[in-house]
Amino acid sequence: MELAEEISEPKRSGILQSTSKRVRMIFSVMASPNRIDILRILNSKGPLTYSELKSLAGFKSKKESGKFAYHLRKLLRQSLVALNKSERRYTITNLGKLVLSLARQIEERSIIESGKMYVRTSHESIEEFNSHKIIQSLVREGSLPLELAQKITEEVENRIYKYQTTYLTGSLIREMVNSVLLEHGHEEYRNKLARLGLPVYDVQEMISNLDNVDNGAEGLLFNTGQRVFAEHLLTNILPKDVADSHLSGDLHITNPGIWSMIPDTIFVNIKELIEDGIDLGGKYLDVSRISSSKQLDEITTALSIAISLLSKEASQEIVLDGLVALFTKHSKSLPDLEQKLTDAFSTASTTSKYNKTSTVVSIRLQLGTDTKIINSIINAYKNYVKITPIPKIGLIIDHDKGKITDVSQSAAEIISLGGKVMFAKGQTSSLGVTNGSTKTTSPLSITLQSVSINLPRLAFESNKDETYFRARLALLMKPALSSMALRKKEISDLTRRGLNPILAKNTQYMQRSSVSLVVNLVGLKEAVFNILGFQDNKEGRDILHKVIETAVDVGAKKGKELGDPVAICMTETEGSARFALLDGEKYGKNSSLNSMDTDYYSQGVVINSSEISDFTAKSEPISECNKLSKLLNGGLLVTLDIDKNAKPEEIQKSIEKASELTSSFKPVKKISICGECGFKEELFEDKCPKCKSPYVV
Repeated sequence: MELAEEISEPKRSGILQSTSKRVRMIFSVMASPNRIDILRILNSKGPLTYSELKSLAGFKSKKESGKFAYHLRKLLRQSLVALNKSERRYTITNLGKLVLSLARQIEERSIIESGKMYVRTSHESIEEFNSHKIIQSLVREGSLPLELAQKITEEVENRIYKYQTTYLTGSLIREMVNSVLLEHGHEEYRNKLARLGLPVYDVQEMISNLDNVDNGAEGLLFNTGQRVFAEHLLTNILPKDVADSHLSGDLHITNPGIWSMIPDTIFVNIKELIEDGIDLGGKYLDVSRISSSKQLDEITTALSIAISLLSKEASQEIVLDGLVALFTKHSKSLPDLEQKLTDAFSTASTTSKYNKTSTVVSIRLQLGTDTKIINSIINAYKNYVKITPIPKIGLIIDHDKGKITDVSQSAAEIISLGGKVMFAKGQTSSLGVTNGSTKTTSPLSITLQSVSINLPRLAFESNKDETYFRARLALLMKPALSSMALRKKEISDLTRRGLNPILAKNTQYMQRSSVSLVVNLVGLKEAVFNILGFQDNKEGRDILHKVIETAVDVGAKKGKELGDPVAICMTETEGSARFALLDGEKYGKNSSLNSMDTDYYSQGVVINSSEISDFTAKSEPISECNKLSKLLNGGLLVTLDIDKNAKPEEIQKSIEKASELTSSFKPVKKISICGECGFKEELFEDKCPKCKSPYVV
């Protein structure tokens, strides 16, 4: 007997008839545009509830409920759509996807075979050319009056038919529409209708130069998105004078691609956040909620997740307060606490990267509180720095009510390993920007600080007239602050709609939070001493102080008008190098612009650790530094430049001395890191002493 018997003729005929009937039923399903639309929606939007699917399919009135139910039932019977009964959600099946693909191919081929003009649209389909869609776009997107939209469309349609082509794209039609609008003097309408994106050449260059891309394909896509949203900001959101000031180099907007999406710095009480639990509103597929935590394992796990997620909601820094209080109840198991904190820091060290550097997460420790917990956190951080080539997490030591000598030795060891440590009195970020709500009990404070002003540019264009220079500063600040108030509104609106889920869903934080606008002054010394022509003496420094006072006064008045607190700071920004480059190209790089002959303008104050032992509180550099700190109500970054060969004990002495002279400072020491094995315990230049790799960072 044969292992496989032939199928009898009647049986074969029955199978063919059944298959033919099934195919006919499927084609009858395809005959309805409503049913094809339902398949398209499920294919693009994913699992949907009955009401969600009904609304998206356009059946919004009660009278249409029966019609929608009829179409959905047809799709279910033919297994083109499936229902997940436990979740009560509908999904498209693999057969449904096949049918949808076939319907699309038939539609496209029928248009091609007809000999008519067709358009390859931006939503991956081919449609017959329809001039009414141009009119609809002009009215909907550009807000053109209907009569004008019809006139522009008629002219565009005539040009399209003159080309005598059967191949059109949505982008080509848009280019033609914008060209006609410009010819008729409608530049404002053209800007609304402009297509945002990158030229083909730029895309090819990005793919060719992958050395400048981090995180693989994800980084490439992110960089592309940044450029699109930056163009949108400068073309459609910012007032034209502010956008022009940024492009010309009068001021600098950091991270324009995400400027209207997320804030720069967030000061948050991590104890309250973790103990209350974090509701993410389904915005992250891998975690929907961080439940209220009490056990040590739960707390450290929640801390790690919170750090990673919070870093997505700020472009520059997250400052975490309340960490000591969070672990007070676990002081009896300090070794266990240190190990779990080290693991938590290491797990959370992959923070978001919105610019050349990742978002910094700083842990603020108030000396004078629980000494044992503070030492455990510092030891855990030191262990984390040892095993992490480039730490993304830092410490802010608040020594307002404690002795810096209690932690200076450990801090010096951390700095020598490449750790990030800031010393300050009060609530300050690692960039030196102060918390604008230190006098309130707010558990959350937001700082918008990414606008920097090019003071050398203003000074150069003031013809050495100090009064005119300060007047130009005041005139530039007003529209800049108005744009920052607009930014606050945009961020608040997007946050409410769920873009920043932690800020959005934890409403008790949003209701009690405060937002401050901070303007950064760049190149103040170059402007006053090099360009305006004043000497670095008492008279010259008085002028320098007057410039800051002018900025503070203008900010205060504009802040009252806007209803938001405004502060002035001097801190680091990527705009410093950009300003120096643009000014060098415009005026020529010479000593009048930058006496130090560097590639950037002065940012804050720099104190050399090798000189600090000779300083007293009355020494000119120190007294001037403290004077600036008092004048700048938004913060001053004081950098303590540590010699690259300094030993930990020398760093410790410099830290203790600096704490006696100024209220806040940030020790910075350059160290070498092997790009292959991460070795960084010694200073080396050519090759790694451990693995002999030449890749030294």
